[in-house]
Amino acid sequence: MAAPKPSSLTRANDQQPLLEVNNLKKYFPIKGGILRHTVATVKAVDGVSFAVRPGETLGLVGESGCGKTTTGRTVLRLEQATAGEVIFEGKDVLKAGSRQMKSLRRDMQIVFQDPYASLDPRITIGESVAEGLVIHGIGTASERRDRVRAVLDKVGLHANQINRFPHEFSGGQRQRIGIARALIMEPKLIVCDEPVSALDVSIQSQVLNLLRNLQREFGLTYLFIAHNLAVVEHISDRVGVMYLGKLVELSPREDLFREPLHPYTKALISAVPNPDPTRRRERIVLQGDVPSPINPPSGCRFHPRCWVARDICKAEEPAFEEKRRGHWVACHFAGEF
Repeated sequence: MAAPKPSSLTRANDQQPLLEVNNLKKYFPIKGGILRHTVATVKAVDGVSFAVRPGETLGLVGESGCGKTTTGRTVLRLEQATAGEVIFEGKDVLKAGSRQMKSLRRDMQIVFQDPYASLDPRITIGESVAEGLVIHGIGTASERRDRVRAVLDKVGLHANQINRFPHEFSGGQRQRIGIARALIMEPKLIVCDEPVSALDVSIQSQVLNLLRNLQREFGLTYLFIAHNLAVVEHISDRVGVMYLGKLVELSPREDLFREPLHPYTKALISAVPNPDPTRRRERIVLQGDVPSPINPPSGCRFHPRCWVARDICKAEEPAFEEKRRGHWVACHFAGEF
């Protein structure tokens, strides 16, 4: 089944995408036996296509193990893709040589999930934030120090904290340091890999608001990876839903949360707590466990847990099609539930 071109996953009157991902695949080999031959493969990402426009936030959501983090890491080539295309400003990231890739990394940064593990405890935060400038040979030592002070101020930290070590900061402050480290390179795209999932709820809102303010100020584009739909609804312009390595729905945020067309998306949204006690939402409890990505089900990968599945769902994989304007879904019975 041919995957739709990612440029077709944006509306016809929209500007040229900053990032295009076409039929991206990432398989991890499983070794076994005395000679450590490959005996199976984990299909972590299996044919994902999407596009991200300049200045927008595309949220990727799904259960743990669905492949969303691997997608983000493969887009940045922190993981080597098995197949597919990643086009950033017209340049093929997956075919770039080491020199071109180094240049591309200035425009493509990442904020990691764990603010504790992502900082080197042996160096000061000033050194950590300035590391990218040093690697790319940007500015003198004095100029780099000034830029570090400025970017720390942008993320809500004091410039006089530049010589402190990571263990002297709280989790929320460490995540701000991680954001500063990405921001100092003046990137165009930032992959946010569950940047608030390790933080307290009160701190989550502060970091989310910071990300939105920085986006408006610097014209940033986000690929925002999360499993919390309430967070994704707050920050995203469009939302892509992944299941077992595949994108099953992609839509503007309002359309997705108002009327999801895929049963899996509807089940996820039904689990989001409603702050209004007078409004009741039908809770959909999925039966069974997520199948193994080593041996995914035939046909639609969601059919073993789907309450509307029929024989065709077991035999034929649904095409990823635009059912409404800008609303793409891979389901034989989209919206018929």
